Amino acid sequence: MPESWTPAGPDVDAVLARYDDPLRVLSEAEVPAILLRRVYRRADCDGLIERFIERDLMRHPDTPAVEGERTRIDVGTSLGNRGGDQAGFFDHAAATHSLFQHLFDGFDNPVDKVYGHLSQLAAGRQVKVAREPDGRLYGPAVFRIHYGGHAYSPHIDHVSLREKRFDYAVTRFEHQFAGVLCLRNSSQGDGNTQAILHRCLWTEEVQPHLAAGTFPRYAATHNVEHCGVALDPGDLYFFNTRLIHEVPAVQGREPRVVLAVFMGFTSSDDEIFVWA
Repeated sequence: MPESWTPAGPDVDAVLARYDDPLRVLSEAEVPAILLRRVYRRADCDGLIERFIERDLMRHPDTPAVEGERTRIDVGTSLGNRGGDQAGFFDHAAATHSLFQHLFDGFDNPVDKVYGHLSQLAAGRQVKVAREPDGRLYGPAVFRIHYGGHAYSPHIDHVSLREKRFDYAVTRFEHQFAGVLCLRNSSQGDGNTQAILHRCLWTEEVQPHLAAGTFPRYAATHNVEHCGVALDPGDLYFFNTRLIHEVPAVQGREPRVVLAVFMGFTSSDDEIFVWA
């Protein structure tokens, strides 16, 4: 166990010099995250966001929000949001694959960047888009655009423990991770906190505190350590989604924009499935 609970990084070489199998380390929560700096060019971050605005995939920060408009926009297919309709989910995922074929033309492909860095950390396991036994593909990734005030209270993300989507193949994996590539911070400035990871893996004991919104009191009572993850545009991090985690509210006019994926991992499995 490390003396201090801090992310591994700041690049793949440094992580591999320290750990033979970094994802196994992540699965055991020995570190809060694997944090890789400057994996995607700042100019491409800015350029992609301009393209999203030009194609009406997101609104310009100067455009006033319409009353009742959601503070989060997804560009891509989310299993968490759409998994209740399996046929609709896979139809939408197919449309996302078509969209992503040309959405990044002229820029480095950010989805490939995430998959490529994950593959380097995978200790020989094959990283692939999640799929059903009949070949239907999940969405490969999702862009999440968060406008002012959007926040995530303490929670976990897990297809089995939280969403209980047992009719999907990704539930075969023992662990679920998330990957987040930062494209833009809110107007608080670069390096602001994108997430708070608590040194507390989900259990049945913790769940009532998440449901009631009393986890901060539980964490204080039990002296639960936490780690703030601060990102600049172009930084990428991976973490175990069974860790209780939260995201502070977006402040100011600029949205927080990220590319996000989930990953299914079992140490003895030679495949890693990735979806959104």
